[in-house]
Amino acid sequence: FHSPGRQQDTMRIALKSMAAFLALRGGTAAFTATRSFGVRSLVRAPTARFMSSDSGPMPHDDDKMPFYALGVNLARQVGGQTSFNTLLEDEELDLLLEGFSDSMKGTSIQSDQVVLATYGPALNKILQDRTERIVDRVKADGEKFIENFLDCNDDAVKTDSGMVYCEMTEGDGKQPDTSNTVEVHYHGTLTDGTVFDSSVDRGQTISFPLSGVIKGWQEGLAMMKEGGKATLVIPSDLAYGDAGSPGGIPPGATLKFEVELFKVS
Repeated sequence: FHSPGRQQDTMRIALKSMAAFLALRGGTAAFTATRSFGVRSLVRAPTARFMSSDSGPMPHDDDKMPFYALGVNLARQVGGQTSFNTLLEDEELDLLLEGFSDSMKGTSIQSDQVVLATYGPALNKILQDRTERIVDRVKADGEKFIENFLDCNDDAVKTDSGMVYCEMTEGDGKQPDTSNTVEVHYHGTLTDGTVFDSSVDRGQTISFPLSGVIKGWQEGLAMMKEGGKATLVIPSDLAYGDAGSPGGIPPGATLKFEVELFKVS
């Protein structure tokens, strides 16, 4: 999750501000500290629960719909469901679409490079200011969630780092540290209950080096033993910070994990 600064930098102008809101859906486990990208199909096939013969009429004939679907896919990748709709007003979204269309068709009265060099810095400031306000709100919501979780769970403890650990089942085996590889089941949700990643839902455990995951996992797993199960509530500074993560984790988000530790090696 690398934050993406003259001509090449201008092309990336505002990506630091935007990246926090680009909720690209990915299959990599959400708790990993790094992500690798391979060759993927441009448009993912819809899952069965979204496919229905009764889905209703389409906006175009079948021979045109693949290209319409390409536009939908680009919009989902660039904007997600909560990004530009949150950051921009309707008139601003119309201007965004006009710029996209003119650039794609080559019909703009000014070159892309000149537009970006001239107005990229202003765009960057607008998006940065707006994203900071949203991140602050998300962080405040996370703090309230942690307070409420502690009030409702007598067994929960808040560590010096700010992480909350709540043991569900006591283990009796080996206790890991960052030199170990662990095999776990996990179920990760946002504070509103939205599931962003779950090995439980996939029905398959996962193994990984503990040194390669977010700090909240390193600390929380080190408090567990084989055979144990616990809830970890991880503030953003121990998770993905102000950048968030592709895969549905917003910037500044507090994360809740139910983790079951099967094996330490």
